[in-house]
Amino acid sequence: MIKRWLEQYASPFALDKMGIMGMNRRNISYISRYNPRRLYPLVDDKLQTKKIALDAGVTVPDLIGVIEYQHQVSHLWEMIKDWPGFCIKPAKGSGGKGITVIINHDQKNFIKPSGKGENIEDLERHVSNILAGLFSLGGKPDVALIEALINFDDVFDGFSYEGVPDTRVIVFKGFPVMAMMRLSTEASDGKANLHQGAVGVGLDINTGRAIRAVQFNLPIRYHPDTGRDLLELKVPYWEQLLSLSSSCYEMSGLGYIGTDMVLDKQKGPMLLELNARPGLAIQTANGAGLVPRLHKIEKLGKKISLTPEERVTFSRKEFATEE
Repeated sequence: MIKRWLEQYASPFALDKMGIMGMNRRNISYISRYNPRRLYPLVDDKLQTKKIALDAGVTVPDLIGVIEYQHQVSHLWEMIKDWPGFCIKPAKGSGGKGITVIINHDQKNFIKPSGKGENIEDLERHVSNILAGLFSLGGKPDVALIEALINFDDVFDGFSYEGVPDTRVIVFKGFPVMAMMRLSTEASDGKANLHQGAVGVGLDINTGRAIRAVQFNLPIRYHPDTGRDLLELKVPYWEQLLSLSSSCYEMSGLGYIGTDMVLDKQKGPMLLELNARPGLAIQTANGAGLVPRLHKIEKLGKKISLTPEERVTFSRKEFATEE
């Protein structure tokens, strides 16, 4: 989708001049070079990610339970009956596929953000599909995670339609280099997935303020469902959120990652998941290319040793959006 948008507005020469990174360059120059394949399971498997995050003292959503085998599916009701809302997701899913969110239930009807109701048999069938690998990378057998819902901060009221907004930060060698917020819409079925119609809002890496917003890779100003002015968005606890994303470098051992975080009303910033192959649409949301920022980090050399907080200070100064 980013390719179609870029081809519509600029020539390959102009895109290169803007520092726009394409998929081949991302895969060869950054993912293959800086992400050891032996570490991929730590981020491709959400259960593994949760474990290393907890070991590192990083806040993550509460885990209600895990279903690994088909004979455990019948125990789903026992896991969820005392939770008014919860999320069922495949451990090895990608792009938001296979995630089912339930916001409340009366023991018979389980209500999704869209208002659609499911029954326990529907949820059990969904879990069985997860175990069969219907949503996993490569279609391999998977496990189902049941997590507590995130009580997102009131500051985001009106910016997202039903679903929980999340913040994607691209982290290179421990330096946060570009950020955006993904906001759910009716078109995206309450999920923060840009390919399904969620809104992407580019964020100033220095302040966490919105600088630009897009839906389906086209610029917009107001949320399509709520009418909220997207350029009024500002992410609170911004420095803390960036420090959290920066610390994922040491936690995972991966040099080029996408960190997905949410802001819980009680617990503050928390890590949702990591991505070893982060998409390129963040450039469209920001109206800027990744390449110049990545080159600036590479020029620092290999021997530089900074704390996550020091790396955040560097990034906020070097990559601030000019007024």
